[in-house]
Amino acid sequence: MPSRLFHRLAATLFFIAASALWTSAIAQLGTKTTGQGTSVVTTPYVRAELLAYAPQGVAPGQPLWLGLSITHQPEWHTYWKNPGDSGLPTDLAWTLPAGLDAGEIAWPLPKKIPIGTLANYGYEGTVLLPVPVTVASTYAPGPLAKDATIKLRASWLVCRKECIPEEGEFTLQLPIKSTTALNGAAFDAAAKAQPQPVLAGTNGVVPDSQAQIANGNVLNVSVQGLPVALRGKTLDLFPETAEVIDNAAQWKQAWNGSVWTAQIPLSAQRSASPSLMPVVLAEQAAAGHGAGPDTRTGYRAELKVLGTWPQGASVASVSPALEAALKANAAQAGSAATPAAGSGASSLTLIAALLGALLGGLILNLMPCVFPVLAIKVVGFTQHAQDRRAHRISGMAYTAGVVLSFIALGALMLGLRAAGEAVGWGFQLQSPAVVASLAALFTLIALNLAGVFEFGHFLPSSVASLQARHPVADSFLTGVLAVAVASPCTAPFMGASMGLTATLPAPQALAVFAALGLGLALPYLVASFVPAVARALPRPGAWMDTFRKLMAFPMLATVVWLVWVLGQQSGIDGAGALLILLVGLSLVVWALSLAGRARVWMASVSIAAMALLVWSFAPHITNVPTTQSATQASSATGWQPWAPGAAEQIVAGGRPVFVDFTAAWCVTCQYNKKTTLAHADVLADLQTKNVALLRADWTRRDPAITAALASLGRNGVPVYVFYRPGKPPVVLTEVLSVDEVRATIAQL
Repeated sequence: MPSRLFHRLAATLFFIAASALWTSAIAQLGTKTTGQGTSVVTTPYVRAELLAYAPQGVAPGQPLWLGLSITHQPEWHTYWKNPGDSGLPTDLAWTLPAGLDAGEIAWPLPKKIPIGTLANYGYEGTVLLPVPVTVASTYAPGPLAKDATIKLRASWLVCRKECIPEEGEFTLQLPIKSTTALNGAAFDAAAKAQPQPVLAGTNGVVPDSQAQIANGNVLNVSVQGLPVALRGKTLDLFPETAEVIDNAAQWKQAWNGSVWTAQIPLSAQRSASPSLMPVVLAEQAAAGHGAGPDTRTGYRAELKVLGTWPQGASVASVSPALEAALKANAAQAGSAATPAAGSGASSLTLIAALLGALLGGLILNLMPCVFPVLAIKVVGFTQHAQDRRAHRISGMAYTAGVVLSFIALGALMLGLRAAGEAVGWGFQLQSPAVVASLAALFTLIALNLAGVFEFGHFLPSSVASLQARHPVADSFLTGVLAVAVASPCTAPFMGASMGLTATLPAPQALAVFAALGLGLALPYLVASFVPAVARALPRPGAWMDTFRKLMAFPMLATVVWLVWVLGQQSGIDGAGALLILLVGLSLVVWALSLAGRARVWMASVSIAAMALLVWSFAPHITNVPTTQSATQASSATGWQPWAPGAAEQIVAGGRPVFVDFTAAWCVTCQYNKKTTLAHADVLADLQTKNVALLRADWTRRDPAITAALASLGRNGVPVYVFYRPGKPPVVLTEVLSVDEVRATIAQL
């Protein structure tokens, strides 16, 4: 019967879908399995890159510098060795081959960054923190070694008005014999930015340079030996010792011939009493000097401290009894936390996530992306309608296929994340190869449903009879195929639950994926156990063949959608190449369905033609276009492309921002875009409130967008967010309504 052949088709095509997903996983893991690691870490606030400078290679006695280059988003900054009134200096922890020894950071001249009543010392724009590396005479990389593996674990605090602690792990393969001088200019600039000794040859220790403690709360500073070019100019002073002076205070300075003097108030919270105070002096930065290049030269002096330090601020302490009680409480909390760390989220949070996933899976049955599997579910349901036992077995097998497929997909996603990949829900459709494979899969399904071919005509009888002999496996594979279609979609309640999986231990995260699968399969499972549903269906007959052919058209519509998705990823050439290959695939299938000598001749010609088409056009499918027409179209309609930190920068100027996290392969995204987001009232409200519109296109993999989604507690699209000055962001539901969006806009 046609229905049997249709189910046999599902068993065969499962391997195509599995192969496509496996190919995508291997492709995404490729950059991690080479052992090269990454030398660049990008966050919404900075771009950090590990650089090296070895003009004569890695050899004893030859110069070798490593460094972390940090490029900040506008208005954001990181800190100097003494951060000032707040902040933390950047910390670098190196893992180097034996024989290489990293020194201390050669800190460039910082800037004074006032924040309210405080003053910090740090860097804006782009700064390189260079580190000298000594190559020992015993360094022996081995006769076959070509590269030295440099590893760095860096942590930094990046601040604007708020502060974000960040860290990154970097790996660099440094050629041992050849020259590494590409970043020579950056290291030369960093060397010039490093403060110089006040007097050459004295290491900055000048006998007449001193700091005299006066009146118990002021330092009278005098420095000799500064360059003639600085005389008469106003200087900035940066103390290397923290918590000594009042960094934000206004203080007097003057020149007495060649001697620079200043009266600097001590900090009310002073905790250090040094006998030698290293300071850096530089010409005062011009007012309004932002994140541009700092061309000033700094000069370092070590001031001998004369006089007696007044008593510093007392450090807060507790009584011995209270200290003992606190330690006991901490120990008890630590022992209680030990099992909790293994259990992950609280019971209430986990239950909420499971219920959200279950409801999301139920609603997923109503989403347009799941409609193409309607034929598989309805035809299979009708086939066993009069056999209650077979009906129940089929329902349980289908449910098992759906649930286990969701668990497998979730495990793959969690595994890729653990390997360092920035992936989220629907990640497989970010690969053009997977999109093309699914288009081929649904083309075959459509041709089979339309009656163009039957697998039984050209498969061995043992394979053709698999469905009849193994109906349970057939239903199971039908569930697998349903997941392959439904996985790119996001339904209400799914977003928060899927986002939470990024913070849960693997067993709890996989339980959430299982709940999602159970929700998707639940209507079919319940119907298979309720006799009234089976009795309501018509008996098997000729109508099934008509319905089967009718369902070919939703499958073809799905192919059209997938071709459009590929066009967003690989451009018009990629979409055209896929259409050509689908025509060739259809020709091969039709030729194989013929009989007699015509089949032999036509199949040979069509297979040869298909091989030629694959060789000629397949590379166009994975090519990245040089122009992004989608971005241009978005700009023409008032939408601008999203970039890390763009929303925060606009909000800092007092303007609200609406961000649409979307993807071409997300059907829910496209529905919302064509309906609610295109509604005249919504657009008018957005314009009235002067809302900036940003669109984050996740059609192709973008780690920055993945990180932004994770910061919102999501790992898939669609996600819609309003950012408001001075208020937390508002995340809307996945399926937008005009009333919901307008109500949120009214509150801006």
